[in-house]
Amino acid sequence: MGLFCTFYGSTIGKKISMAVSGLVLVGFVLGHMAGNLKLFAGIDASTGDYKIDDYGRFLRAIGAEMLGHSGVLWLVRVVLLVCLVIHAVSGIQLARLNRRAKPVGYKSPQYRSANAASRTMLYGGLFLLLFVVFHILHFTTGQLHFQGFVEGQVYANVYSAFRSGSVAAFYVVAMGLLAAHLYHGTWSMFQTLGVDTPRWNRGIRTAAKVVAVALFVGFSAVPLAISIGALPTPIETSNAGH
Repeated sequence: MGLFCTFYGSTIGKKISMAVSGLVLVGFVLGHMAGNLKLFAGIDASTGDYKIDDYGRFLRAIGAEMLGHSGVLWLVRVVLLVCLVIHAVSGIQLARLNRRAKPVGYKSPQYRSANAASRTMLYGGLFLLLFVVFHILHFTTGQLHFQGFVEGQVYANVYSAFRSGSVAAFYVVAMGLLAAHLYHGTWSMFQTLGVDTPRWNRGIRTAAKVVAVALFVGFSAVPLAISIGALPTPIETSNAGH
């Protein structure tokens, strides 16, 4: 523990911690988006259930022999929560160190731009932190669903939630902020690690834009499709309620 505290106490330790935790979170949201898109896959003819529901059961059954039903899933959630806390705390501390290191009279356009980006990242990050809590209570545990939440019926739960235009709009706005946060965070991360050089700058920014846009489109497709009636009303399937 002392070794970790010494490592994290340094500026480079904070940068590496923020970078690694950020990469873990980006990997998760990409996988989460891919899983969400199974809502468009309809019903599996071999099981008679929605493919997204089969996918949800698969995730809850992983490692059930050792950690019980949903045990691995909750372990992953704990790891992601730790990464989220490390990422947020490291970002705040690095922003403070950066402000202290800048001369008071330094007023170049780059500095003003960096401050604007930092403020956007800070407030956007805080909003996303609250959104994660809301999202878990909305779709994972169901306390904030208010639309007849039934555990295991992923398609029906998502459909009933996004039939509300205000809920769908809220999620789309949140995904826009997530995309902006990811874009700014990706190139800022490489910049703080000293990789954002003229040789690599354009490629890094292009990759960050592509990933950010893909995440926004992928995540927003579901609430938008449901809110405009592009996805069919849920039907009772063979394993409904199980």
